Amino acid sequence: MSQYVLRRLLIAVPSLLAISLVLFVVLALAPGDPFSELATNPNVPPEVQAALRAKFGLDDPIYLRYLHWLNAMLHGDWGFSFVSRMNVDTLILQRLPATLYVIGSAQILALLIAIPVGVYAATRPYSLFDQIANTLAFVGFSLPTFFTGILFILIFSVTLDWLPFVYTTDIKATGIRWVLEMIRQAIMPVAVLGLFQAASMTRFVRSAMLDVIRLDYVTTARAKGLGQTTVIIKHVMRNAMIPVVTLIALQMPAVFGGAIVTEQIFRIPGIGSLLISSILSNDTPVVMAVTFVFACLVVLFNLIADVLYGWLDPRISLR
Repeated sequence: MSQYVLRRLLIAVPSLLAISLVLFVVLALAPGDPFSELATNPNVPPEVQAALRAKFGLDDPIYLRYLHWLNAMLHGDWGFSFVSRMNVDTLILQRLPATLYVIGSAQILALLIAIPVGVYAATRPYSLFDQIANTLAFVGFSLPTFFTGILFILIFSVTLDWLPFVYTTDIKATGIRWVLEMIRQAIMPVAVLGLFQAASMTRFVRSAMLDVIRLDYVTTARAKGLGQTTVIIKHVMRNAMIPVVTLIALQMPAVFGGAIVTEQIFRIPGIGSLLISSILSNDTPVVMAVTFVFACLVVLFNLIADVLYGWLDPRISLR
C-alpha cells in the first residue's frame, strides 16, 4: 500500500505543476494588473509606478515571472495582496477554515443521506420508497445552489425567523453557546450544498448497488445461507462503493464551485468570497494563490480517492 500511495503522490506533483502553469499564464494574459489603478492616480508619479512594476517584475516575460512565482511558492512566499495590504498566505489561512468547515460538513451530510437512501432503494427497486427517493433526487440536483440558498433564506430567515442568513466569525458568545451559534448559522449553507450533492450521489449509489447485487457471487453468498444484511454490507456495498468514490472525487471541482456561490449568498468569509472580491479588484497574487489552493484541494481529494480504491479492492494496490 505504501508503494501505491507513493506512486500516486509522484503523479500528483506534475499535475500540480501543470495546473499552476496554466493558471499563471491565463492570469498573466488577462487584462489589468494590481497596479492598473495607479496609472489613473495623479498622486502617484510615473517614476514610482515604474519602480513598483520593476520591483514586482510585472514587465518581465511570462516564463520568468512564473519561475519567480514558483520559486517563491516553494520557499513559502505566496505573494502580497495589494488590496488587503497583507501577505497572501496570512489572508488565505484566515479564510480557509470557514470554507473547509462548510464544505466538509456538506460532504458528510451528503454521504449520510446518499448511502443509506441509495442502498435501501437498491434493495427494493421500483418500490414506493425507491420512486419517492428518485423523484426527490431529480428535484434536488435540478435546482441550482443559488436558487435553493435564496429559497432557504426566504423561508427560514425572513418568514420563520429561525436561522441567521448572514454568516459571521466574530460571535460574542463563549463556550457551548459559541458552538451552538456556529452550528446554527452553518445549517443553511451546509444544507444547500449537502442536499445538492446528496441528490446526485443517491442516484449513483443506487445504480452501483443494482449493478453489483445481480452478480453471481452475491447469489452464491445468499445460497450459503447468509442473511440479507450481511450480504448487502459485507459483499455488495464494498464493491459498489468503488464507483461512488470516483464520483465523489470527480465532483470536488463542482463542490468548490458551489461553495463560491454559497459563500456569496450567505456572506461566508471563506476563500470563495475572497476569490470573487480579488477578481473584481484585480488582486492577481490573491487570485493565483486561491485558485491554486482550490486545485491542490481537488488533487488531494483525488489522491484520497486513489488510496480508498486500494482499501476497497486490494488488487488495485498491487497493479
